[in-house]
Amino acid sequence: MVTLWTYYEPVTSREVSPADYAHALELLHAGMRELDVPTPHFTDRVEQAQQLVANRDRTPALADVDRELLGDTLRSLRRVIGERCGAEQLLHGEPHPGNLLTTENGLLFIDLETCCRGPVEFDLAHAPEEVGEHYPGVDQDVLRECRLLVLAMITTWRWDRGDQFPNGRRLGREWLGRIRAAVDRNGLE
Repeated sequence: MVTLWTYYEPVTSREVSPADYAHALELLHAGMRELDVPTPHFTDRVEQAQQLVANRDRTPALADVDRELLGDTLRSLRRVIGERCGAEQLLHGEPHPGNLLTTENGLLFIDLETCCRGPVEFDLAHAPEEVGEHYPGVDQDVLRECRLLVLAMITTWRWDRGDQFPNGRRLGREWLGRIRAAVDRNGLE
Protein backbone atom coordinates (compact mmCIF):
# COMPACT_ATOMS: atom_id res chain seq x y z
CA MET A 1 0.00 0.00 0.00
CA VAL A 2 1.25 3.51 -0.81
CA THR A 3 0.39 6.41 1.44
CA LEU A 4 1.52 10.00 1.84
CA TRP A 5 0.51 9.95 5.50
CA THR A 6 2.84 9.42 8.42
CA TYR A 7 1.64 7.24 11.26
CA TYR A 8 2.29 8.54 14.76
CA GLU A 9 1.96 6.10 17.61
CA PRO A 10 -0.35 7.71 20.16
CA VAL A 11 0.93 8.29 23.64
CA THR A 12 -1.21 7.12 26.50
CA SER A 13 -3.86 9.75 26.89
CA ARG A 14 -2.72 12.50 29.19
CA GLU A 15 -4.11 15.88 29.97
CA VAL A 16 -2.65 18.56 27.69
CA SER A 17 -1.90 21.72 29.61
CA PRO A 18 -3.23 24.99 28.19
CA ALA A 19 0.35 26.28 27.92
CA ASP A 20 1.45 23.22 25.91
CA TYR A 21 -1.63 23.51 23.67
CA ALA A 22 -0.93 27.22 23.07
CA HIS A 23 2.74 26.51 22.31
CA ALA A 24 1.83 23.79 19.79
CA LEU A 25 -0.64 26.12 18.09
CA GLU A 26 1.93 28.93 18.09
CA LEU A 27 4.43 26.61 16.35
CA LEU A 28 1.81 25.57 13.81
CA HIS A 29 0.99 29.22 13.10
CA ALA A 30 4.68 30.09 12.72
CA GLY A 31 5.07 27.33 10.14
CA MET A 32 1.89 28.36 8.35
CA ARG A 33 3.16 31.95 8.03
CA GLU A 34 5.89 30.53 5.79
CA LEU A 35 3.35 29.14 3.32
CA ASP A 36 1.88 31.10 0.47
CA VAL A 37 -1.04 29.07 -0.78
CA PRO A 38 -4.47 30.20 -1.89
CA THR A 39 -7.03 29.54 0.84
CA PRO A 40 -10.49 30.83 1.61
CA HIS A 41 -10.96 33.62 4.14
CA PHE A 42 -12.58 32.77 7.48
CA THR A 43 -15.50 34.98 6.46
CA ASP A 44 -16.27 32.52 3.64
CA ARG A 45 -17.12 29.95 6.31
CA VAL A 46 -19.23 32.53 8.13
CA GLU A 47 -21.04 33.22 4.84
CA GLN A 48 -21.78 29.49 4.48
CA ALA A 49 -23.37 29.50 7.95
CA GLN A 50 -25.36 32.63 7.06
CA GLN A 51 -26.68 30.94 3.92
CA LEU A 52 -27.69 27.91 5.95
CA VAL A 53 -29.58 30.09 8.44
CA ALA A 54 -31.38 31.81 5.58
CA ASN A 55 -32.35 28.53 3.90
CA ARG A 56 -35.57 27.29 5.54
CA ASP A 57 -35.53 24.11 3.44
CA ARG A 58 -32.18 23.07 4.93
CA THR A 59 -33.01 24.27 8.49
CA PRO A 60 -36.76 23.59 8.81
CA ALA A 61 -36.71 22.95 12.58
CA LEU A 62 -35.02 26.27 13.38
CA ALA A 63 -37.56 28.60 15.01
CA ASP A 64 -37.87 32.10 13.52
CA VAL A 65 -36.66 33.79 16.69
CA ASP A 66 -33.57 31.54 16.73
CA ARG A 67 -33.03 32.05 13.00
CA GLU A 68 -33.02 35.80 13.60
CA LEU A 69 -30.63 35.47 16.56
CA LEU A 70 -28.15 33.36 14.59
CA GLY A 71 -28.40 35.51 11.47
CA ASP A 72 -27.87 38.75 13.41
CA THR A 73 -25.00 37.25 15.43
CA LEU A 74 -23.20 35.90 12.36
CA ARG A 75 -23.65 39.11 10.37
CA SER A 76 -22.67 41.46 13.18
CA LEU A 77 -19.62 39.55 14.41
CA ARG A 78 -18.37 38.93 10.88
CA ARG A 79 -18.36 42.69 10.33
CA VAL A 80 -16.94 43.65 13.74
CA ILE A 81 -14.12 41.09 13.68
CA GLY A 82 -13.25 42.07 10.12
CA GLU A 83 -12.96 45.71 11.20
CA ARG A 84 -11.07 45.08 14.44
CA CYS A 85 -8.64 42.30 13.66
CA GLY A 86 -5.07 43.14 12.81
CA ALA A 87 -2.73 40.82 10.98
CA GLU A 88 -4.17 37.83 9.15
CA GLN A 89 -2.43 34.64 8.18
CA LEU A 90 -3.00 31.04 7.15
CA LEU A 91 -4.89 29.22 9.93
CA HIS A 92 -5.74 25.63 10.79
CA GLY A 93 -9.44 26.54 10.77
CA GLU A 94 -10.60 24.17 13.52
CA PRO A 95 -7.78 23.39 15.98
CA HIS A 96 -10.14 22.00 18.63
CA PRO A 97 -9.00 19.22 21.00
CA GLY A 98 -10.36 16.52 18.67
CA ASN A 99 -7.81 17.64 16.07
CA LEU A 100 -4.83 17.48 18.44
CA LEU A 101 -2.77 14.31 18.80
CA THR A 102 -0.45 13.58 21.70
CA THR A 103 2.53 11.70 20.25
CA GLU A 104 6.07 10.82 21.26
CA ASN A 105 7.13 13.68 18.97
CA GLY A 106 4.94 16.14 20.88
CA LEU A 107 1.57 17.63 20.12
CA LEU A 108 0.49 17.51 16.46
CA PHE A 109 -2.54 19.04 14.78
CA ILE A 110 -4.43 16.98 12.22
CA ASP A 111 -7.41 17.50 9.90
CA LEU A 112 -6.21 20.52 7.95
CA GLU A 113 -9.10 20.51 5.45
CA THR A 114 -10.60 23.68 6.96
CA CYS A 115 -7.52 25.88 6.53
CA CYS A 116 -8.41 29.50 5.95
CA ARG A 117 -6.98 32.99 6.30
CA GLY A 118 -7.81 35.19 9.22
CA PRO A 119 -6.69 36.40 12.63
CA VAL A 120 -5.07 33.88 15.00
CA GLU A 121 -7.93 34.65 17.39
CA PHE A 122 -10.25 32.74 15.03
CA ASP A 123 -8.15 29.59 15.52
CA LEU A 124 -7.87 30.18 19.27
CA ALA A 125 -11.67 30.41 19.45
CA HIS A 126 -11.79 26.66 18.70
CA ALA A 127 -9.41 25.77 21.53
CA PRO A 128 -10.27 25.49 25.23
CA GLU A 129 -10.69 28.92 26.78
CA GLU A 130 -7.54 28.73 28.94
CA VAL A 131 -5.34 28.28 25.85
CA GLY A 132 -5.88 31.91 24.81
CA GLU A 133 -4.32 33.06 28.08
CA HIS A 134 -1.02 31.41 27.07
CA TYR A 135 -0.82 32.51 23.44
CA PRO A 136 1.33 35.66 23.04
CA GLY A 137 -0.06 38.86 21.56
CA VAL A 138 -3.72 37.88 21.54
CA ASP A 139 -6.35 40.61 21.37
CA GLN A 140 -8.69 39.31 24.09
CA ASP A 141 -11.64 41.37 22.80
CA VAL A 142 -11.29 39.93 19.28
CA LEU A 143 -10.86 36.46 20.80
CA ARG A 144 -14.09 36.87 22.79
CA GLU A 145 -15.92 37.95 19.63
CA CYS A 146 -14.41 35.06 17.65
CA ARG A 147 -15.55 32.60 20.34
CA LEU A 148 -19.12 33.81 20.00
CA LEU A 149 -18.87 33.77 16.20
CA VAL A 150 -17.59 30.17 16.20
CA LEU A 151 -20.34 29.19 18.63
CA ALA A 152 -22.94 30.72 16.28
CA MET A 153 -21.41 28.84 13.32
CA ILE A 154 -21.38 25.42 15.00
CA THR A 155 -24.86 26.04 16.39
CA THR A 156 -26.10 26.76 12.87
CA TRP A 157 -24.65 23.47 11.62
CA ARG A 158 -26.60 21.57 14.30
CA TRP A 159 -29.84 22.78 12.67
CA ASP A 160 -28.95 21.55 9.18
CA ARG A 161 -31.47 18.82 8.46
CA GLY A 162 -28.61 16.59 7.26
CA ASP A 163 -26.52 17.06 10.41
CA GLN A 164 -25.45 13.73 11.91
CA PHE A 165 -23.52 15.03 14.91
CA PRO A 166 -24.41 12.88 17.95
CA ASN A 167 -26.88 14.78 20.16
CA GLY A 168 -26.67 17.65 17.67
CA ARG A 169 -30.11 19.12 18.30
CA ARG A 170 -29.69 19.00 22.06
CA LEU A 171 -26.37 20.79 21.73
CA GLY A 172 -27.91 23.25 19.27
CA ARG A 173 -30.57 24.21 21.81
CA GLU A 174 -27.99 24.51 24.59
CA TRP A 175 -25.72 26.65 22.43
CA LEU A 176 -28.60 28.91 21.37
CA GLY A 177 -29.11 29.62 25.07
CA ARG A 178 -25.43 30.50 25.47
CA ILE A 179 -25.55 32.82 22.45
CA ARG A 180 -28.71 34.48 23.71
CA ALA A 181 -27.15 35.03 27.14
CA ALA A 182 -23.97 36.51 25.61
CA VAL A 183 -25.98 38.83 23.36
CA ASP A 184 -28.21 39.90 26.27
CA ARG A 185 -25.12 40.54 28.39
CA ASN A 186 -22.98 42.32 25.78
CA GLY A 187 -25.31 43.24 22.95
CA LEU A 188 -24.30 43.16 19.30
CA GLU A 189 -22.79 46.13 17.53
